[in-house]
Amino acid sequence: MKILSNRSVNTKFNIIAALLLAALFLSLAYNSYRREQALILATAVDNARSIARQIIETRDYLSQSVTNEPEHNFNLVPQVAATQIAKRLTSGSRYYVRQVSLRYRNPDNRPDSFEAARLTSFRDVKAQEVWQVADYRGKKALRYLLPMKAEQSCLACHGNYDNAPRFVRERFPRGHYSYDYHVGEVIGAVSVSVPMESLYHKVGANLAYDLFYDGAVLLAFILISGWLIRRTILTPVKTVAESIADVARTGNFSERLAERGDDEIGELIGSFNELMAELDRKTLQRKESEDRYRNFIEIAQSPIVTFVGDGKIVISNQKAEKLFGLTKQELLGQRIFEFMENGDDLRVAVEAYFSSGSSDLIGATTRQKVRDVCGRLFEVDMVISVSQADQNPIFSAILRPLK
Repeated sequence: MKILSNRSVNTKFNIIAALLLAALFLSLAYNSYRREQALILATAVDNARSIARQIIETRDYLSQSVTNEPEHNFNLVPQVAATQIAKRLTSGSRYYVRQVSLRYRNPDNRPDSFEAARLTSFRDVKAQEVWQVADYRGKKALRYLLPMKAEQSCLACHGNYDNAPRFVRERFPRGHYSYDYHVGEVIGAVSVSVPMESLYHKVGANLAYDLFYDGAVLLAFILISGWLIRRTILTPVKTVAESIADVARTGNFSERLAERGDDEIGELIGSFNELMAELDRKTLQRKESEDRYRNFIEIAQSPIVTFVGDGKIVISNQKAEKLFGLTKQELLGQRIFEFMENGDDLRVAVEAYFSSGSSDLIGATTRQKVRDVCGRLFEVDMVISVSQADQNPIFSAILRPLK
């Protein structure tokens, strides 16, 4: 992140802490907002379901209990009575209730496109209820539909035309699609619509208040905690980091930091001092070991090259330089495989050693052909030994030229 690359530790910490806390705060606020929306929606669905069930129970009761009265009192027709009861139940509320059917008799019961699609699904998949937040009269609203199924008492008016009451036959002639229902068939649905924008607006207002209030608390928390952390942790750690940087820049492992306290920072300084002492000791030992090894191979009577796992030569003696026709500077960094006629065999042997810990060419004397810088081939007896350096294997090849 370029915006943080040149900043101080204190600034980086404050920025990162502020961003993380702000992200946490916003995520919690968003989750709270979504939960409130879900709660409002669940409440609206429960209320719509309760109203719809009451309407259906009213229709069923009237169709079973009221027989001849509707001929003299149209208001006792189950659909008409249920409609009036629905108006009273929802008076003064945001709920809009009506009964809809694909085979309607009252034009007011004609379904809109949303209701028609759901009524079709009731008929095809036998759904129990359906609800969705959708556009309704240009605004977001909960659309809830609960299917109405034909009972035996419903067939008195919606069954066979000849058995229907006279006042029904007078209004709806033979062949009208509102006849010939069967028991259990979906004859329509109670449709409940609830405008949601005003409810969501309240949730949004609560969210804005929470953001302002909680944001002020969060800002105060960030400022106070940032000051305390900077004073008690970051400033001492920065001092330690600067000392470590000096050691890394100079490579002077004899550098030590002043001990301070017994807390975690004090333990960090103590561990750093122990690390420097150990590195100082190992560096001295490695230098002495390398010097002894170099002196040893220089007095050896055979060409010797030391290489790492990828074949790169890291140490050579004068005999090897004479054999290959290259100076020490030219030989270092070259891959020993390239100087051998069958270099791939040695490469495979080294890879096998890394994978299984052993190889036929490692530790055994083999007859090989090597080439010098001019491409001339020489037969040699080659012995390869393995040693460890900083926990990584290094290989030494002793080459005895054959006259």
